[in-house]
Amino acid sequence: MATVFPPPSKRQRTAVAEIARDQQDVDTIPNNLGSVRIHFFDQSTGKPTGAPVAVPVADATVKNLELLLNTLQGNDATERVPYRFTFGAGGQVVDIVNDIYHAVLKPGFTTTEDTISLQYTPQAIFRVRAVSRCSASIPGHGEAILTTSFASLSSSRMVTGSGDSTARIFDTDTGTPLHTLKGHTSWVLVACWSPDDTTVATGSMDNTVRLWDPATGQPLGHPLKGHTKWVNSLAWEPYHLRQNSVSRLASSSKDATVRIWDTVSKRIDLVLTGHKNSVSCVRWGGTGTIYTASHDKTIKLWDSSKGTLISTLSSHAHWVNHLALSTDLVLRTAYHEPNHNTDHQNIPATEAQKMEKAKHRFEKSATINGQITERLVTASDDFTIYLWCPLSPSGTKPLARLLGHQKQVNHVTFSPDGTLIASSSFDNSIKLWNARDGHFLHTLSGHVGPVYMSCFSPDSRLLVSGSKDTTLKVWDVRMGKLREDLPGHRDEVFAVDWSPDGRMVGSGGKDRAVRIWRH
Repeated sequence: MATVFPPPSKRQRTAVAEIARDQQDVDTIPNNLGSVRIHFFDQSTGKPTGAPVAVPVADATVKNLELLLNTLQGNDATERVPYRFTFGAGGQVVDIVNDIYHAVLKPGFTTTEDTISLQYTPQAIFRVRAVSRCSASIPGHGEAILTTSFASLSSSRMVTGSGDSTARIFDTDTGTPLHTLKGHTSWVLVACWSPDDTTVATGSMDNTVRLWDPATGQPLGHPLKGHTKWVNSLAWEPYHLRQNSVSRLASSSKDATVRIWDTVSKRIDLVLTGHKNSVSCVRWGGTGTIYTASHDKTIKLWDSSKGTLISTLSSHAHWVNHLALSTDLVLRTAYHEPNHNTDHQNIPATEAQKMEKAKHRFEKSATINGQITERLVTASDDFTIYLWCPLSPSGTKPLARLLGHQKQVNHVTFSPDGTLIASSSFDNSIKLWNARDGHFLHTLSGHVGPVYMSCFSPDSRLLVSGSKDTTLKVWDVRMGKLREDLPGHRDEVFAVDWSPDGRMVGSGGKDRAVRIWRH
């Protein structure tokens, strides 16, 4: 009897249909368009690179433009840098994905008679490979895992905070727990590493902040008491702003205050009061400004040296759930180069050299058109996202209002190169936006439950998301398509983090197990 094969599944039929559609949609570049003059401009400084160059339209692909720009800069074959190209058209920024013809000429933004001014941004030379398998599932926590964070120096250590009142530090190389940080009496809502990797800070529903030595797992002194309600968020002072080798820590609370702690003397340095409801998120910017988001519908900017209010941003119509800075990864990793995190020879020897390198990395990341510009993005229960340039003369007015989500927006994050924004929502989707002008790029659909948070890879080419549907998904942000589907968790995934060196992803959730994902 002949074997009867089962009919193809829905996933197989969808894959075949997509391949057929892609084959039909192959659109070649006409050969009769002649040449176009292209002038390259450095996006960070605004200065031109070389004179305008005539390039055949048929050959004006991204790969050839990269080759041409590297030649103009005098880079030899071993020093070639990958670039991202954009074109400003009528107030919006067009990303050159494949070639000049389909991105600029065919839509009618310009013609071959005009000189095309392309802005270029260098991309990470190293490529992060998409994680595709679970290399370790580590039990130990007694309740849901609420937060997770990799160390700044390497991906070998990770801290998690849980509803069982403990935080744990894991060795991710061997998949084993190193230390259990016991001391809190209620849920640990937030845990983060200091930029120099010497201290772990945790905030809890017991209204306290605690500091720990990650090498021994022992507490560093007594708990930091002062808040009258639980601690929602923590932010370390950027490494290059430290004075007298004293690092400070900001904590935001449901009691509507933000407290600045001296982590050496364990005393309160400043108290920032002014919000009228729970402060949901705090960030400490590289220019010395502290940014806070609150359920009173406002975002406030504070001077970290004096504790005075700089300005209030009030455009949202509901709770502000989260905020992110365009320099978050650079401030997190300080003087560590993400692609060299495992190479300790690249770490500066002296304290002064470390601070200088941290400052240089921040300024390089934040410079746009020759000016240091730290951008801010905020997410709210009013279904909207706002993009701000808060320290500019018109900083109290948003640069853009990002519309499209159908439910509350829970989390936002910038890509490490500062060119993209990813927003995660309770409408089961992630949306990608251009971080320069807020222009909508892609909707990443695939989750069948609310998406709690997402995190970019260090090279800004991939995005990982965690959802109530128990899965993680890895997305290709350039194409806006799913790269990897990562089932494995048995319940909701609350926390996810991509290690700064790109080697692995850590996740945790309601099933109480920490999972490490690798390529």
